[in-house]
Amino acid sequence: MAKIQAIRGMHDILMQDTPRWQYLEESINSILKQYAYQEIRLPIVEKTELFKRSIGDNTDIVSKEMYSFDDRNETSLTLRPEGTAGCVRAGIEHGLFHNQTQRLWYIGPMFRHERPQKGRQRQFHQIGVEAFGFTGPDIDAEQILMCDRIWKILNLSDISLEINSLGTSDSRANYRKILVDYFSSNKDKLDDDSLVRLEQNPLRILDSKNPDMRDLINESPTLEEHLDSESADHFAGLKEILDGAGVEYKVNPRLVRGLDYYGKTVFEWITTQLGAQGTVCAGGRYDGLVEHHGATPTPAVGFAMGLERLLELTDVSKMPDKQSPHVYLILSGEQATERGVLLAEQLRDQLPNLRVLTHCGGGSLKSQFKKADKSGAKLALVLAEDEITQNQVSIKFLRADTPQTVIKWPEIANFLRTSLSF
Repeated sequence: MAKIQAIRGMHDILMQDTPRWQYLEESINSILKQYAYQEIRLPIVEKTELFKRSIGDNTDIVSKEMYSFDDRNETSLTLRPEGTAGCVRAGIEHGLFHNQTQRLWYIGPMFRHERPQKGRQRQFHQIGVEAFGFTGPDIDAEQILMCDRIWKILNLSDISLEINSLGTSDSRANYRKILVDYFSSNKDKLDDDSLVRLEQNPLRILDSKNPDMRDLINESPTLEEHLDSESADHFAGLKEILDGAGVEYKVNPRLVRGLDYYGKTVFEWITTQLGAQGTVCAGGRYDGLVEHHGATPTPAVGFAMGLERLLELTDVSKMPDKQSPHVYLILSGEQATERGVLLAEQLRDQLPNLRVLTHCGGGSLKSQFKKADKSGAKLALVLAEDEITQNQVSIKFLRADTPQTVIKWPEIANFLRTSLSF
């Protein structure tokens, strides 16, 4: 029989690691609340056509990386490779965009069949942020400032911002012709992927990671030189707000993003600490996507950040311990076991933030004390026959050189409140 194990690139998050995830998620959530964004929860599976229409047939995600399958009704379904398409679908389906503005966020796993490497797995997790119904550069700036605030609360310093404008669809169409002429005259220098992109979407050549093409790409015409006045004004407004807020950035005219729905503002937050996969957060405007799905035109902007990559950057030593119990309840004897369960419930009622680990399964006092020490608890509460007879518990300090003491049952909650600073 083959060894049972997880699918390649899809990892378990074990109990010793979940406090790190919880700390990261709660920290980011606290910032999202400051900006009054509301959480939306979306399905993991969508119709394949949704991603083909949103992301683009000729993108690597759709053509190479999606997990797609036919269900029993022979409908092609796909594990979501990103969150924006599903968020747009939900907004259209439930009428969230009609004469309204929305600030939304979501969290969960995404799926792409690519080569697993540090910070990039086939099942990975993202927090996505989307805003609908806003036309000006102020909302673009708000989301960039939100990211900057998240890096600060996580104590991340080696993250830099790159921004660009892709212009309107008309300016991109004009620029596309210029790029086709340029790359066609250098066809012998293009790799196989770029030859395909030359026919389908030449802007994607600018996103090539092939180092042999760096010089060719760096010498290509830039969109900034052919930007329409509307987009130029929008981009100037964004830069003015960022300058006023003191956010440092670099204008990267080669930044195009890997998804077809982007236009005008695009941005990426990049680090040098993760090797070749240096992008930890990316996004931009997609003003035409809602209309592309047959709904009323709705301006939109959003971003997503990879949680695995952020965890790689976050200093574990600064994360608070939220998993170890405060109290380990040691029970000796059948009567103590029954009374102990009730005591634990009483303490949880009186001290809602108290973490009580009740010993189950019997065993000697010696073995229970070993488990109490291993649990990381600060205190051991001992309940045996003598304690039951006298309606009290013995308390042993496990992490401090403090003498063992005895407390009457009605006084336990106040004692714990004082000792543990609740």
